Amino acid sequence: MISTLSVEVERQGLLDISAALNDVVRRADLTEGLCTLFIQHTSASLLIQESYDPSARRDLENWLNRLVPENDPLYTHTLEGADDMPAHIKSALTASSVSIPIMAGQLALGTWQGIYLWEHRHQPGRRRVIVHLT
Repeated sequence: MISTLSVEVERQGLLDISAALNDVVRRADLTEGLCTLFIQHTSASLLIQESYDPSARRDLENWLNRLVPENDPLYTHTLEGADDMPAHIKSALTASSVSIPIMAGQLALGTWQGIYLWEHRHQPGRRRVIVHLT
């Protein structure tokens, strides 16, 4: 089964999409299998990360923003603003797809794991994640 998850983003940062994905898995009525996710954008990415303490997500966001700053004089791709090229670099350094086993009818995430859409641009918008369940 293939479906598209449409995700509204308000700002740059990590957005937990675990609950929405668990709903997709529940509706598919699969006992076991594999959930593969693919984001159809070059300025956002996917990540499995700590879901318990929000400071871990803030630290990741701060670290990546320090690693890939805006307004670097080396950037020539600035057509869409100061966050455009950094967003592409961040996307290249992270993941555009992830796979999660399905066990007992749910995503087999660890106790403190969540699935995140990592928005690398500042402005709000809509992102598409393809969900493939096998």
